[in-house]
Amino acid sequence: MVIDHNFYMQLALDEAWKYQGLTYPNPAVGCCVLGENNEILAVEAHHKAGEPHAEVNALKQAYYKLTNDSYILSLENSADIHTHLLTNHNNIFQNAKLYSTLEPCSHYGKTPSCANLIAELGIKKVYIGVNDTNKKAANGSMILSMNNCMVYSEILQKESAALLLPFNKTLEDRFVFFKWAQRLNGTTNGGVISSEKSRKNVHAMRDVADLLVIGGGTVREDRPTLDARLVDGKAPDVLILSRSKEFDETIPLFHVANRKVYIENSLQTVKNYKNIMIEGSSKMYALVRDIVDYELCYIAPSFGGSEVMTFDTEKFEFLNVNKESEDIIVWMKKRI
Repeated sequence: MVIDHNFYMQLALDEAWKYQGLTYPNPAVGCCVLGENNEILAVEAHHKAGEPHAEVNALKQAYYKLTNDSYILSLENSADIHTHLLTNHNNIFQNAKLYSTLEPCSHYGKTPSCANLIAELGIKKVYIGVNDTNKKAANGSMILSMNNCMVYSEILQKESAALLLPFNKTLEDRFVFFKWAQRLNGTTNGGVISSEKSRKNVHAMRDVADLLVIGGGTVREDRPTLDARLVDGKAPDVLILSRSKEFDETIPLFHVANRKVYIENSLQTVKNYKNIMIEGSSKMYALVRDIVDYELCYIAPSFGGSEVMTFDTEKFEFLNVNKESEDIIVWMKKRI
C-alpha cells in the first residue's frame, strides 16, 4: 500500500459514501485532516443538509485530538463550531494538511464559509478532488490561494466526480437511483432481508427523497407503508407503477399524512421531481433501468427466499463498497 495523496483522499471518499443519499439537497462530501507529521487527525463527512460541512466536522475532531478541549464536542451548530475554532485554535493548524473531495465552499448560506474558516486557521496546504460547479458555493480555492494557502486540485478527480454526480444531477435535472436488498443467494423475497441498521439507512434516504417509485405487484403483496418512521422522518410522495388502478385502500401507504400517491402506467410523474428513489426487484428494474443513474444494493449474510434478482446482460462498475455492522452496501453504476 502506497501512502500518498490518493490514499488520504480515498479515506475522505470512503467516509463520504456512507452518507450518499442522505445529504440532499446538499452533496455528499468527505474530508481528511493530517497533522504536522502526517498523522491522521480526523476523517469526517457531511452528514445532513443544514448540519456542519465535512471540513467543519473534520476540523472539529482534529482540534479536539490536538487540544483535548472536550467543549467543542458538545457543539452541533456550524456557526458555533466556527467561532470556537477561530477563537481558540492558537495556530495549531499551521502545519496541518486538509483533503476534501469537493472544493471548500466560499459563501455563507445555512452554514458559514468553509474556505474562510480554513484560511483563518492558517492551514497552508489543501488538496481537492473536484472543483465546485455550483455558482453559489464556488471559488473557495481562490479564497484559499489569496490567503497564502497552496491548493492542489484533481486528486482522485474521477472518483470524486462520481461521488458528486447525484448532487450535480439535481442541479441540472434529476437524480434517480434504484435500491434493492438481497441475500447471498441473490433472493429478494421471503420476509425481512436487511439488518436494522440497513433499514434505518433506507428510511433516512426516504426522508430526503422527493419521490419513491414502486411496482403495483409489490404494493398488493407486501402492503407497505413506505415511510421514514425508523428515523422519525417525513414520507416521500409515491408513484405506483401499475396497469390497474384498483388497490385495497386499507394498504398503509395510502394513509400517510402530507403525501401524494400516484397510480400510473408510465414514468411521466418522475419528471416533476428532483431526488427519486426506486425500490423493487428484477421486474421493476427492467421497467426503469433507462432512467436510473446509480444502483444501490444491500447484501445480507443469509440464504432463503425463492425469487432471485436477475439482470439480462447488465454489467456494473462498483463505485463504493462498505460493510456496516452486518450487511454489505454497494453503490454502483451501469457500464456504458
